[in-house]
Amino acid sequence: MTCDWLDGQVVVIIGGTSGLGASAARACVAAGASVVVVGRDREKIQQIETELGDRCAAVAGDARSSDTAELAIATAQTQFGRFHSLYHVAGGSGRRYGDGPLEQITDEGIEYVIDLNLKSLLYSNRAAVRAFLKAGASGTILNMGSVLGEFPSSPFFATHVYATAKAAIVGLTKSAAAHYADRNIRFNVIAPALVETPMAQRAADDEQTMEYVRSKQKLDGGRIGQPSDLDAAVVYLLSPQASFVTGQTFYVDGGWSVCEGQL
Repeated sequence: MTCDWLDGQVVVIIGGTSGLGASAARACVAAGASVVVVGRDREKIQQIETELGDRCAAVAGDARSSDTAELAIATAQTQFGRFHSLYHVAGGSGRRYGDGPLEQITDEGIEYVIDLNLKSLLYSNRAAVRAFLKAGASGTILNMGSVLGEFPSSPFFATHVYATAKAAIVGLTKSAAAHYADRNIRFNVIAPALVETPMAQRAADDEQTMEYVRSKQKLDGGRIGQPSDLDAAVVYLLSPQASFVTGQTFYVDGGWSVCEGQL
């Protein structure tokens, strides 16, 4: 996509070196922004820095550490002179750590999934708000949700800690949107369905699961989503074009949230 909706903006993307985050970083730069991306894989960090050039700075760090987002925001302010918006993408499945149906959940699964999906986001949102308030500036925060936070689909996607974390993100986003509206700090959620990323590999490789997904995500032939399917919505929600939008959950789901699905 090409537009100038983010011209001059500086965007921090937590989890911005692969998958949904890397695709968003490319889209933001194409829309005129400079970006700071955060990731753990140094090879991927180097790749996206090389690809995006001087409009991209990268920070190596774990989103589960409270100082990672603070470092990324400081990098934005130092390297690009300003910090306008945060997009928190980092998160993932904890199935192999013990997430699943409620009676099967392990203590390790609870801790891992909540740390990765919810605690990391609380850290980044807190760091962003503190930076906006200190600067006396407006700002935008976009959080990564999931259709599973509101539209469960058993038996294929019964990871109840993950669903809990994603539902909690909506609650946080709405509460913060109300609290900071008079400061012109906006909060929104973007919620995809099944998108072709490493996290989705288990589902994508299972034909029975994909047959069900095709009956849920009926748009465009019932295909799996691609990271780029979210890009236009991300750019819009981060941009001044959405200056009157806050506290909303924006579903980019191929129809998942409105289609019944067939087992």
